Amino acid sequence: MIRLLSRLCLLVLLVVVGCTGHSDADPRLDLPLRPIDAPTGSELARELRGLELEEREQRVHREIVGGNVPDWLRRLRPVTVSGEVSGRRRTVTFWAAPDYLAVGSDENFLRIPLSPQTAWDIAEAAGAALPTPAMSDAIWQAADVRLGPTPIPPNRLMTTVPVFEDHQRKVQRQRDRAAAAPGALVAGHKKDVVLTPRLADQPGRVAIYGWHYLSGDPIQPLYLGHTDDWVDYSHGIRLVDDTVAVDGEMRSLAAALADPALAPLLSREGPIANVPIAR
Repeated sequence: MIRLLSRLCLLVLLVVVGCTGHSDADPRLDLPLRPIDAPTGSELARELRGLELEEREQRVHREIVGGNVPDWLRRLRPVTVSGEVSGRRRTVTFWAAPDYLAVGSDENFLRIPLSPQTAWDIAEAAGAALPTPAMSDAIWQAADVRLGPTPIPPNRLMTTVPVFEDHQRKVQRQRDRAAAAPGALVAGHKKDVVLTPRLADQPGRVAIYGWHYLSGDPIQPLYLGHTDDWVDYSHGIRLVDDTVAVDGEMRSLAAALADPALAPLLSREGPIANVPIAR
């Protein structure tokens, strides 16, 4: 009921003041308050270093679904796309997390790469979903702060927590130099784990896209070459709300993606429906 009321209030705000900027009425991730005794990002990272992928992801899932995420990451930011579809001008607003999914406190957190299975489980628990490549591009276009990619040379340790921590430090130095405020919409510093209809024909794969240069060109075109247990430091989980505003009317993101009249605004690959996510 609380979630429904928040959507109704959001619809009223969209009608009254439009979809530009952001406000206190923007949706939030549907997660509990952070427990007082929850570990910080660095504390949890020390624990995760010795765990294999499955156990590591179970631990991270438990922390995030239990509310151990920074408060500034919870309030989602509006991203509006418009275009002519079938001779009619349409506008869709979706809401994206201001940064990639992280575990820990406001001041001490770790952006944590995850498998698509765990990412979807967390997204569903939070009332969210994953973006398409087109939505990833739209987020980059709408970003308050754009960070250039900081790749680490490929090596056998790139799927380990110490390398996740190393990349975290690199990204944080970029954010600091850019004076990015907590909650600002930031993009360009990770590849997105994305939703694509190609997963229907290639189950058991992770779809990645993005890591945009400052020019707007992505380092990573849409790629499904890795199995879904490949999780390296460059992957980021950008949550998007599972509800969108279509010409001012609230609809589910799933319905919009499946609608041939709306999908072109959110997907370059046509409508997306019933994409299997391996579990």
